Amino acid sequence: MTTYAALLRGINVGGKKKLPMAELRGLMTGLGYESVQTYLQSGQAVFASGHGDAESLAAELAEAIEERFGFPVDALVRDHAYLKAIAEACPFPAAELEAKQLHVTYFSAPVTPERFADIDPAAHLPEEFRLGDRALYLYAPDGLGRSKLAEALSRPRVNKRLIATTRNWNTVVKLVELTAPGA
Repeated sequence: MTTYAALLRGINVGGKKKLPMAELRGLMTGLGYESVQTYLQSGQAVFASGHGDAESLAAELAEAIEERFGFPVDALVRDHAYLKAIAEACPFPAAELEAKQLHVTYFSAPVTPERFADIDPAAHLPEEFRLGDRALYLYAPDGLGRSKLAEALSRPRVNKRLIATTRNWNTVVKLVELTAPGA
């Protein structure tokens, strides 16, 4: 049995793409996932599964959500080892920063520096970004909502379908804790 975190992109607790967390937990339990719990109201769920892998579980969950709620939702599923490795590889001094200043964007596939070659890092200072394993770390000292670099990074750059979803540092750390063995 492996413990995973599901990261859903673009859902809301009200309005369009409303996805109540209690209903999400019920849906996931119905798929045979165990120990299902949600974190916050913004599209994170932790669960255990003995079948499939991260990719097949993400596809299964996305299909079930669309069937049940009537709209498509991108889903990424990552296990504890991956989430922990991402947190540990942070190139910024996370312990010295406020959680609102540091974010991780998780991608469905690897990204290369060439994807962001049109962005002039010096033009966005003191904001910075670094690439990781299917992840991008963003330091935005004034927060994500005011970040010009985040806006530039989010522009589409290739034709290939790539799922990307961003979480603040508090959520990154909490998902590592929630997926840990024995948590």
